[in-house]
Order: sequence, then C-alpha cells, then structure tokens
Amino acid sequence: MAIANLNNKRMSISRAALCTLACAAISTGVWAQDVSTTTVMKGPSTYETTVRSGTVVYVSGNELLVKLPDGTTEDFVVSPSQTFTVDGKQMTIGDLKPGTHLTQTITTKTTPKSIVTTRTIEGKVWHVNAPSTVILTLPDGTNKQYNVPKGQVFNINGKQDTVFELRKGMNVSAMVVTEEPVIEASMHRSVTGVAPKPHPQAQVPETVDVLLVESSTQPAQPTQTAAAEPAPTALPKTGSEWPLVGLLGLGSLGAGMLTRRLRLAWK
Repeated sequence: MAIANLNNKRMSISRAALCTLACAAISTGVWAQDVSTTTVMKGPSTYETTVRSGTVVYVSGNELLVKLPDGTTEDFVVSPSQTFTVDGKQMTIGDLKPGTHLTQTITTKTTPKSIVTTRTIEGKVWHVNAPSTVILTLPDGTNKQYNVPKGQVFNINGKQDTVFELRKGMNVSAMVVTEEPVIEASMHRSVTGVAPKPHPQAQVPETVDVLLVESSTQPAQPTQTAAAEPAPTALPKTGSEWPLVGLLGLGSLGAGMLTRRLRLAWK
C-alpha cells in the first residue's frame, strides 16, 4: 500500500513539474550549467476610451484651471511640451485663452502577457537534506546549494523522481517552468479644443456714401426772368405776301365806292 501511494505521489508530482516554482540558489556566481530561457506570450488586446470636456477658466504658467460640465472646477499642471489642437492648430498651454472649450480623449490599451521561464540545472548530487535543500556538484567542479520547491521533480537516469530518491553521487537534471501573468497597459491622450468666439462689435463700412435728406418743407423755387427775344429780321419760311396784297385790294375797292357816292351826292 505504501509503495502504491508513493507511485501515485510520483505521478502527481510529474504532472505538476511544468508549473512548479523556480529553484532559489543560495550561493552566488555565474552558473554555466544553470540555463534559463524566457518566452513571452501575448493575449488579445482590449481598448477603453474615456472622453472628458471642460472650459478654460484660468491659465498661468503651466497651471490650467478648467470648469467641468457639472459646474465644478479642476486644476491641472500641464507640461510645457504638451500640445492642444484648437480649431485645427497646434497650441501649447501658453496659447490657450479663457473660454476655450477643450475635449480630452484618453485611449487605454491593455494587453495580457504570460512570461514563461524554463530553467534547467544539471549536476551531481553531493548532499541531500530532503525535502528542503540539495547540494549539486556542477561539471566545473563547484558545489551549489539549491532550495527545492514543493513538488519539484528530478530527472534521474531518464526517470522522474522526487528529492527523497536522490542519493549522493547521482547525476541529475532538474527543469523548472514558471509562468508569470503580466498586464501591459499603454495610454494615449489627445486634447482638441474650440477657441471662444469674439464679441460682436459695430461694423464700420469701408466706404461711406453721401446721404440725401428729404425735407418736409419745399424750398422756394428761384424766379427766372425770360430774356426778351429780338424781333426776327425776316419772315419765316412758312410766311407769304399774298394776304397783304388781298387786304390792300379790298381797301382800294372800298375807297372807290365811297368816292362815287360823294360825287353823286354833290350833283
């Protein structure tokens, strides 16, 4: 029964060999027979976007006071090298004016990583203090003491055994695989803004026309005196002498008749 339990225990330890903790070496120095390789495995990245907005209230040096949409104010210390895109133009904090509306977009990229370290140690057993420590003689002749993590197995002549099976003089190798989860996060910030609109002012036209003012009282009209036209020296082309000749003939006829009557009256 004890042998069967031991065999089951060995099988369980063998299955857990790839995920045990690394051996911790007590002594220092460069170990030519202690080799480690590290592999980084990345998972799918996720993105999270946060948008914040506010209106510039006060700017002094690298201090920026912003009024948030809920009416509260928040004070920021801004690096002089940070830029703001306001109305499509790149500006620094010194270029911001009160009333400028700012929108900050923060994009956070999160990538899960798994750092897998495989450590291989080879040597000859010099001393065993099961289950905590083992001293190995490395091929260069130096002795190194190692702490043995719980569940660690050793390769002894092609077989997987625990620290309890180690004996002085055995050539053994131990492989330890550790996996460390790591979260890698990167953040990108961008700030855009809209400059305040200038206050409306009275616009002066470039050219001023003369204004004509119409009065309700009509002005007196100036009196014009017509100059006397000189008498024409000749009859117009449309005149004729025949009417005058007719009048002269009619007068002569009347004078003749009057003279005849007078003569008859005297006889």
